[in-house]
Amino acid sequence: MNARYEKPLPQIDEENRPFWEGCQQGELRVQKCTNCGHIRHLSPACPQCLKSGHEWIAASGKGTVYSWIVVHQRYNRAFEEELPYNVTIVELEEGPRIVTSLVDVENENIKAGTPVEVVFDPVTDEITLPRVRRTE
Repeated sequence: MNARYEKPLPQIDEENRPFWEGCQQGELRVQKCTNCGHIRHLSPACPQCLKSGHEWIAASGKGTVYSWIVVHQRYNRAFEEELPYNVTIVELEEGPRIVTSLVDVENENIKAGTPVEVVFDPVTDEITLPRVRRTE
């Protein structure tokens, strides 16, 4: 854990707290609509039935690379030493897509459809970020 993490951190509030608490415990959590059962990631209302009721469930943490970009331009000084870095959209086995980064792979070797699994990066005492790595 890096006690001097200098990058921007997520703002934890009552709506997303169960997600971040799950990450701290090594569990990727998603929301399941209590009306229609649709599984979603961090949304105040279900995109299928538009109801707000949900429960938090553990996701498998497995998915595939849906899309990605490689960032070459410095938009924030805190990320300068990591340039170029990837921002990856992963489609989880349960259906929702999450935005994260793919670790332990060269950016030029990222491919759509690559199977991945979540790994947790405890960047501060309060925040653990979900990232993904290849499983092939």
